[in-house]
Amino acid sequence: MLNRRHIRVKVMQTLYAFKGGESDDFGKDQKFLLFSIDNMYNLYLLLISLIIEVQKRAEKDLQKKQKKHLATKEDKNPNRKFVNNQLLKNLSENSVLKNQLDTYKINNWDLDEEYVDIIFKAIISSNLYEDYMKTKVSDFREDKDFIVDIYKDVIAPSEKLYDYIEDKNLTWLDDLPTVNTTILKLLRKVKETSSMNHFTPKLYKDMDDKQFAIDLFKKTLLNRTAINNEIDKKTQNWDSDRIANVDYVLLQMAICEIKNFPSIPVKVTINEYLEISKEYSTPKSSIFINGILDKLVKEYEVSGELKKIGRGLL
Repeated sequence: MLNRRHIRVKVMQTLYAFKGGESDDFGKDQKFLLFSIDNMYNLYLLLISLIIEVQKRAEKDLQKKQKKHLATKEDKNPNRKFVNNQLLKNLSENSVLKNQLDTYKINNWDLDEEYVDIIFKAIISSNLYEDYMKTKVSDFREDKDFIVDIYKDVIAPSEKLYDYIEDKNLTWLDDLPTVNTTILKLLRKVKETSSMNHFTPKLYKDMDDKQFAIDLFKKTLLNRTAINNEIDKKTQNWDSDRIANVDYVLLQMAICEIKNFPSIPVKVTINEYLEISKEYSTPKSSIFINGILDKLVKEYEVSGELKKIGRGLL
């Protein structure tokens, strides 16, 4: 679920907030970094549980209509296609997923059910829902395609949901695109025969990714003085006050990665930090960062400081 770029962003945010020096104990900051990354899984579970709660809300809506004093024929014999959506039923009956929701205490929608109502009303008022409900029966493929479209076009873009997530946890806003992409990918790939583990993906692809986060954070901090000296030599003609703080942190991380992670190609490192700068810093930051890194890499190649393992890593 988590990719290396998102790990770099988390490390950047933690380094940006760090106020100590190389000799200070940064154990608490490392714990915060890992907590911030782990908390991304809570957001995933929160949004998956929202889909389940919407199905429950739809069921309650039908039951309420059937109990009306002057219930119409349609109220008494409603179209249950949405409530009986096979993918939604698979989610609600998934014991492995339910165990994860219980373990992580994901019960937000019990307290904030008005947001379930907002999403439910947005769904039933959509053209997607109108087209889907024109028939009363469907197969798994149609049910799945409908939920994929609903998530992509109704749930994910919801401004009300965005505001709710921002209010609950500010760091979740950076996680949201990755989590939404993960959910859509899982929804698209699910089959009738998929295991119950399908909707409980691993946060890290492997333990190397978790170690990468720790090592990048620690090595950047431990080599900060030397790295800063290198940056200062290449920015003598720049007013230090005009260099964005985020740019400085990104340069520190990029230089650390180039010199201390021999298995990561230089081009990959540079491209990753340029993309992050475009999203988190000023419009001209990527040009500035690219210029500094390009000069340093050429110097490392000449001096022999650039040690990369494997073919094509330069």
